[in-house]
Amino acid sequence: MILTQRPLKNLLPIALTWAHYGELHRVTPWPEVRFERLYGDDWIEITPDHELLEAASLACRNRDWRPYLEFVPADVRTFLAGFSFNRMEALQVCARCPSLLIDLIATPALTAFLSDHVGLRGGATASWAEIVAVHERNGIFGLLEWLGLPASRQTLTILAHLESPDLPKRFLEPLRTQLWEPRTIFALQRMPAITDRLLASFCRNPVAA
Repeated sequence: MILTQRPLKNLLPIALTWAHYGELHRVTPWPEVRFERLYGDDWIEITPDHELLEAASLACRNRDWRPYLEFVPADVRTFLAGFSFNRMEALQVCARCPSLLIDLIATPALTAFLSDHVGLRGGATASWAEIVAVHERNGIFGLLEWLGLPASRQTLTILAHLESPDLPKRFLEPLRTQLWEPRTIFALQRMPAITDRLLASFCRNPVAA
């Protein structure tokens, strides 16, 4: 009788790899989560911009994520599973700001604002350490204020009611602006599920919506 040997399950963490403009990129295993680009024979650490993260989201399918996420803590893995297009951004936020995970689980859409904090605040470089410090010092409401959002329970309620945590980047600045409008807050906080279509309507014309 011929015995066939089953392939051994990979017991070592693996990197998640994708190509962007013909160049190979990867994100190293948890908890380091370094973004790197292949130069010749060497992997060099880089700071990913939103274009690279979007490219990674398009290139990496569920079958690619599955072996990578096997070595991510269960609570982080469950949180990331809620994202589709913005999963790479969510991974970066969780890795850089692990102390925020409980608040992010309660309000997943906040992840998009944190991921794009450089553009929203007009800075030149990422401020992950500052985000952690603000959260440790002033909690979730201090973080909302740091992001330029109203520091209120109404803001958290509205963000928690967004139907998808994959908040499109084009909605971030308009939504942040509209959340300072009392009529928008009053209308949105009463809605148990806010779709992308409804959100787009409010961002274009909150009164008509």
